[in-house]
Amino acid sequence: MNIRVLDSQEQLDDIAAEYLVGAVERRPDAVLGLATGSTPIGIYEKMVEKHRNRHISFREATTFNLDEYVGLDPDHEQSYASYMHKHLFQYIDLPEAHAHLPNGMAPSLEEECKQYERLLAEQPVDIQLLGLGHNGHIGFNEPGDTLSGDTHAVVLQERTREANARFFNSKNDVPTHAITMGVGSILKAKTIILAVRGADKADIVREALFGPITTDCPASLLQTHGDVIVLLDREAGRKLAL
Repeated sequence: MNIRVLDSQEQLDDIAAEYLVGAVERRPDAVLGLATGSTPIGIYEKMVEKHRNRHISFREATTFNLDEYVGLDPDHEQSYASYMHKHLFQYIDLPEAHAHLPNGMAPSLEEECKQYERLLAEQPVDIQLLGLGHNGHIGFNEPGDTLSGDTHAVVLQERTREANARFFNSKNDVPTHAITMGVGSILKAKTIILAVRGADKADIVREALFGPITTDCPASLLQTHGDVIVLLDREAGRKLAL
């Protein structure tokens, strides 16, 4: 792992964005794996800046998002489809057909997961952006006795729903299920960027990067990947002895 502890949020955002935009600059048909939540917002803002300032086109690129809530229409303001449009897609020239998210309204979640996994196999991700949950989840792969390798539907743990309640009117409005890429799907990306900020993540950062590899901390499986770039702010990295 290449672990970098950075002095500012802006620096973290800029470096992460440069990896993602740089992949498209070097190879216009690059496949990007994207994430949602609060951490990527600044990263996407920097991507938009670089797109405009350097006239980098996304017309030939493809994106795959990690996950989507089950039961939210893509037009729902808290769906991840809406999030991606709000923070990135409306500002760049990525064709709509090239932007892939799981369909949380699919009549058969099982078939939707299989189809998403087929698309990932056809267009392997070059560089995957990840955040880190307080319980060590990546995507919506929650801690447990076992982890699913492929894209699958998952029941969200209470701590995850509580953490996401800030985006909804109340916790009761947070969906109880989601579709997520599996850990195996994530690990197939050629390069992974793990971006984490905040003192509340310091313990789980240490556990994920230097603790035992265990399904009780899904992010610990990143230790098995050959090319992981970890970008931390000072608070998130304060318990690491680097």
